[in-house]
Amino acid sequence: MKILFISDEECPSLWDYYRPEKLDGIDLIISCGDLKSSYLQFLVTMAKCPLLFVAGNHDTHYDQDPPNGCDCIDDAIVEYNGVRIMGLGGCRRYHPGNYQYTERQMRQRIRKLRFPLWRCKGVDIVVTHAPPEGLGDGEDPAHHGFAALREFLDKYHPSYLVHGHVHLRYDASLQRVREYEGTTLINAFERYVLEIPDRPVPTRHLNQLRWKTKHKELNNEWDDILGINAIKR
Repeated sequence: MKILFISDEECPSLWDYYRPEKLDGIDLIISCGDLKSSYLQFLVTMAKCPLLFVAGNHDTHYDQDPPNGCDCIDDAIVEYNGVRIMGLGGCRRYHPGNYQYTERQMRQRIRKLRFPLWRCKGVDIVVTHAPPEGLGDGEDPAHHGFAALREFLDKYHPSYLVHGHVHLRYDASLQRVREYEGTTLINAFERYVLEIPDRPVPTRHLNQLRWKTKHKELNNEWDDILGINAIKR
């Protein structure tokens, strides 16, 4: 499965200079936040594949103008082609505003997903906006990462954690990809394509689980078409 991750800045190649072949072979698009609703709507229409997203700290406009045709996975675990994906958007609180969280609040969000994590036997990909503390984050209050996310990696060891928030333009020495205790961390700034194998989907998941999001609930027929299932907290 080929996944296109996007974050923080609209990619000119996919927006201003878009050509249909640029999305050839993409099976899933995932946004790590801080992108225009119109950009996400454009991509989900052109790619003809699902687009999942978490909110960034600058995405307060999503409350009034959500990206139509896209599905929010904040505080949820979803399955797509057997790949288990968990979403935890937002950044550390540095001033009042939506999609900003204290360490305590982030730990509470993770704690509420303990049963879905147990039921799914872990996750393959964690999608966040902010990085874990000490793993590609910044020193300033706005870009400091979450210790709670690092603790999550130590406990659950997902294959990948993909984030945004820290623009690679900030510093030429910033790493896009790094390894930590068996997890590959990826900074999805602008765009990054990841290819991973599909995982077999247990029959019980296809028969019993339904896709639910804040904005809509897809029926079982649509689940079968897309191969998507989800567990909400």
